[in-house]
Amino acid sequence: MRHHQACSRAHQVGALLLVAATFLLTRLFDRLLLDASSPSSSSFHLNSARPSSSADLHIYVYSEDEIQGLRSLLRGRDGTVAAATCLKGQWGTQVKIHQLLLTSRFRTFDKDQANLFFVPSYVKCVRMTGALNDKEINQTYVKVLSQMPYFRRSGGRDHIFVFPSGAGAHLFRSWATFLNRSIILTPEGDRTDKRGTSAFNTWKDIIIPGNVEDSMVKSDARAVQPIPLKKRKYLANFLGRAQGKAGRLQLVKLAKQYPDKLESPELKLSGPNKLGRIDYFKHLRNAKFCLAPRGESSWTLRFYESFFVECVPVILSDEVELPFQNVIDYSEISIKWPSSRIGPELFEYLESIPDERIEEMIDHGREIRCLWVYAADTEPCSAMSGILSELQRKVRRFHQSPETFWLHNRSIVNRDLVEFHSWRTPVPLP
Repeated sequence: MRHHQACSRAHQVGALLLVAATFLLTRLFDRLLLDASSPSSSSFHLNSARPSSSADLHIYVYSEDEIQGLRSLLRGRDGTVAAATCLKGQWGTQVKIHQLLLTSRFRTFDKDQANLFFVPSYVKCVRMTGALNDKEINQTYVKVLSQMPYFRRSGGRDHIFVFPSGAGAHLFRSWATFLNRSIILTPEGDRTDKRGTSAFNTWKDIIIPGNVEDSMVKSDARAVQPIPLKKRKYLANFLGRAQGKAGRLQLVKLAKQYPDKLESPELKLSGPNKLGRIDYFKHLRNAKFCLAPRGESSWTLRFYESFFVECVPVILSDEVELPFQNVIDYSEISIKWPSSRIGPELFEYLESIPDERIEEMIDHGREIRCLWVYAADTEPCSAMSGILSELQRKVRRFHQSPETFWLHNRSIVNRDLVEFHSWRTPVPLP
């Protein structure tokens, strides 16, 4: 009996030790996993912003001579708009993405091997230069799409279009009819201020970074270098035009009330007092926080520019959509403040943030700003790598549409049971 009691006590002690050891090991592994997933120790998981394998992603890029009308969307009605003209400015992504895909390791020349199709167009630039008007753009897009059997086969689900400005896909007036299933690459997630609906759909479309000045994204020879936090003259700045927008007008007013805290010079777009790009960035770097309010649309290029002068961006645009949210924790690199609370309260809040925390946010910003740079997908980190990673998530093994049918022998046919490779153009559109 005594032996039985002693054995029971030994078992109890052993059980308690096992529970304690299990608890300690569990806490240790939880701590390790937490550290591994921490943004500060993992470069924001930048490896997740790269396509996993070229074997899983094959993109066919339509050539301008292959589809009648496509050249007009790239060069204008007379073919006189050069790609170099469209490469500059915040809409240069329409050219850069096209050119980078032409040399990408993910490009295929075989349509039957492709799982995605890229339709190049510089339509924003062409429209801005007067080389096509809105009616011509609409008619030309419809003409181009009617000559694409592969677009018809999937209902457009596997076709990619770039619309690089705040207007988004609205540049093509009939987008809602023809591109409502297609993948749209755009910096603009909301454009309902002047239109009844937004062209952006979070389930199929991809937000892309704006096009930052090339001279500012070169890591080895940046045109304007950041200055130490302690040497910056202002708490915050707003470098933009008021455009009659409430939030911007309020910032201009506050700059007059608090000239020692907020810099907001009147920007001249022409004339002898025009602010050049280099001077613009020199102003931008001279504050701890760069304010980015809504303009004609919810996105602003200033958000991306701020990372290259190492100024913490403060988003004052409630409907803004940001790129690569599966990779980036934006609370580590920026601040989003309600646009309805733009006022002295905002400055009080910004002044309360310790310089140590500002430096931490700037450090994190240095880690991820490579995702704003349009470089080849062979680079360890680039906007193209991020975009291709997002596109890879869109790849489907099978595509269907209301006008696509299939038979027992796996052949794809139309309503008249005509096999896909025998479809004649122009194909009927929705």
